[in-house]
Amino acid sequence: MATQYATFAGGCFWCMVKPFDQYEGVQSVTSGYTGGQSVNPTYEEVCTNTTGHREAVQIEFDDEVISYKELLNIFWQVIDPTDAGGQFHDRGESYKTAIYTHSPQQHLEAEQSKNALQASGKFTSPIVTDILPAHPFYPAEEYHQQYYQKNPGHYARYSVGSGRVGFIEEHWGDRS
Repeated sequence: MATQYATFAGGCFWCMVKPFDQYEGVQSVTSGYTGGQSVNPTYEEVCTNTTGHREAVQIEFDDEVISYKELLNIFWQVIDPTDAGGQFHDRGESYKTAIYTHSPQQHLEAEQSKNALQASGKFTSPIVTDILPAHPFYPAEEYHQQYYQKNPGHYARYSVGSGRVGFIEEHWGDRS
């Protein structure tokens, strides 16, 4: 087994766990914060949009079972890559999208996948998702972990009410 890490910011981290959790080869998906200056930030601090951190997920995966390219494809299909101000109803720096790369190879693959998505014509607006080097990742508070399993009713209402589900269905079809 060749364990690797992928780190993606896709808006509300509650909505970023389930899409990856269901794939063979994904060993864990942790909600947390990355990209900012403060050490061990709290949810309340990150929500002020003053820490530089973004809500993100860190995925531990076996690259002999699922590739980084496959994870990138999943990522693009669960965000709005054209929104520079956040994601859906969640606005501000802490909700902006990003791919945090852990190696030069990941950076190259992320750039290639972003360019391919732009060239595909799937979106008429530019793809604005940042590709950045990985920063220290701080796991979020326990009540945020695996939120879709702990609070399925609220999670379902939130993912629909935020506009995420409708956007995904419109651009990629039903992914539930």
